[in-house]
Order: sequence, then structure tokens, then C-alpha cells
Amino acid sequence: MDAGSTLECSDYVECPVEYTLKIIGGSWKSILLYRLMSGTMRFNELRRSCPNITQRMLTLQLRDLEEHGLVHRKVYAEVPPKVEYSLTDKGRSVLPIIRMMKEWGEEQRQL
Repeated sequence: MDAGSTLECSDYVECPVEYTLKIIGGSWKSILLYRLMSGTMRFNELRRSCPNITQRMLTLQLRDLEEHGLVHRKVYAEVPPKVEYSLTDKGRSVLPIIRMMKEWGEEQRQL
């Protein structure tokens, strides 16, 4: 680390790592982003791909990801309503981090 860099975060500026974790941290957000890497998914597809998540938690996490501009929610005017989720450009920009987390997890699981 060079002399000009620091690991401390200013009292006035949010730490970049803290900010990143606020956006993609928690038990489910990174997992949902990982699931959406393969393409657009409907709500129930996401729920089946994460069997331990409750419907309420899935809704809250998707809403939060949508509010931060990582996930796009498309509602079709049908009965019953059809809703699809996909990654935005901003969401795709997080994928290198998600891939690195996947690789790290695979390496650690083998130890």
C-alpha cells in the first residue's frame, strides 16, 4: 500500500466498502444477483432457486436492488400478473465482484 492510501474511512465520507456492502450485502442480495447472471427470471423462479428465502424477504431484497438500480422489474398487464426481473447495466457492473465471491467460495470449500 502506498503512503497516500489509507484503510480508514473519513467521518464525513462513507467508506466505499461500507457503501458497496450496503448495496449488495446481506444474506440474499448477492445470491439474487448471482441467480440473475444467467438472465431474466420470474419471481417464483427466483424463489425456487433460493428455497430458504421467504416470499417477504425475496420481495424486500428485490425491491432494494431495484431502488439501487441494479435490477429491473418488468410487469406485464396480464391476469394473473406476470413479473420478470433482470439485471440493469449497473447490476451487470457488479458481476465481477459476484464471480470473485463464487470463485473464493469454491476454493475455500475445497480446503
